[in-house]
Amino acid sequence: MLKWLVAAIIIIPAVELWGIIKMGHLIGGWPTFGLILLTGFLGAKLASTEGRKAFAVVQQQLQSGKPPGHAMLNGVCVLAGGLLLLVPGFFSDIIGVTLLLPMTRPFYRMLLYKWLEKKVRNGSFVIRRR
Repeated sequence: MLKWLVAAIIIIPAVELWGIIKMGHLIGGWPTFGLILLTGFLGAKLASTEGRKAFAVVQQQLQSGKPPGHAMLNGVCVLAGGLLLLVPGFFSDIIGVTLLLPMTRPFYRMLLYKWLEKKVRNGSFVIRRR
């Protein structure tokens, strides 16, 4: 696990920096900077809107006595998408937007569900009560 974390800490910023430099060469420095700021602001607005929707669905399901499984996973996807849009870079923005859009979010929700199911089945993910 540690080697994956170290690799991510090194590779992800390098790829993002490469993308920013390439975009800077294509459209110029100031437009690239403006585009990074624009995606950050628009991403924060989209994350806020989608986050409120996801929270409302979770509350509604809890109040009606239903388990909010898929709604909770939607909320996790929205949170991750919002965080990725705040990171400067175009590749993280692309993934962040696809996590926030309702038509592409089910793909990520399915991946997250399968990952969690695998962790629970093999016993490496345990929920403990206090």
